[in-house]
Amino acid sequence: MDLTVEKLAKMIDHTVLKADTKQSKVKEICEEAITYGFVAVCINSMHVAYAAELLKNSDVKVCSVVGFPLGAMATTSKAFETKEAVANGAHEIDMVMSVGSLRGGDRDFVQRDIEAVVAAAGDAHVKVILETGLLIHDQIVEACLICKEAGAHFVKTSTGFGPMGATPEHVRLMRDTVGPKMGVKAAGGIGNFKDAYKMIEAGANRLGASAGIAIIEDFRWAQYSDSWMKPDKPCWDCPSRHASMAKQPKEVYLWYKERCVTCEHRDQNIFYD
Repeated sequence: MDLTVEKLAKMIDHTVLKADTKQSKVKEICEEAITYGFVAVCINSMHVAYAAELLKNSDVKVCSVVGFPLGAMATTSKAFETKEAVANGAHEIDMVMSVGSLRGGDRDFVQRDIEAVVAAAGDAHVKVILETGLLIHDQIVEACLICKEAGAHFVKTSTGFGPMGATPEHVRLMRDTVGPKMGVKAAGGIGNFKDAYKMIEAGANRLGASAGIAIIEDFRWAQYSDSWMKPDKPCWDCPSRHASMAKQPKEVYLWYKERCVTCEHRDQNIFYD
């Protein structure tokens, strides 16, 4: 992979989305984003105006989440939050899809919901968070197709608050579905360069992470040693390994558990059958 520190940094949304985030933390990640050359900071909408002021003389973009983290807000609420975020300086919007509507088969509502945010965003790019840990593969494919039809610019794996974060299998499925021109953002649980590399190799062209600095520093070390890429244990990356009945719908949990892929099956793409 033809990757440099600069190219890797321009794939990372430096992220802080915790409920207890202080303004001092927003200032900190903005300063880090400038220092490391990250493409954007990803923050809750209440912090957008402050971050936009801090970053106004840099090329770092401001990305605001919308309808976060559940996606179960009224469409008008999502559209309003989007307009406010853009008016306050957001260049990108990461909206959470109405996951329950998708799982309930209300395709039209899901598409209208996304279209409303895309319209409200104007020139700002919209990334749609699917919360893939709540979906089986057919639903992930359907969600990606809806996002594409609705005019979104990216599909994104996770909020980081759901039942699982990004997995290479989900990223690959999303990339295969949307094709080469639409963006795919992997987010949730990406804590080091090895994680990031797997997502990029699977097809992600944007990464959402609070560990952006660790990813960059890991990469600097990786250029001098290949020890970081030792093979993982069997099924380490398989979504079924991360399945949790405590957070997933029972049928989704069982779907992943029943389709666990062992390492010797990976090349046969059995997981996609």
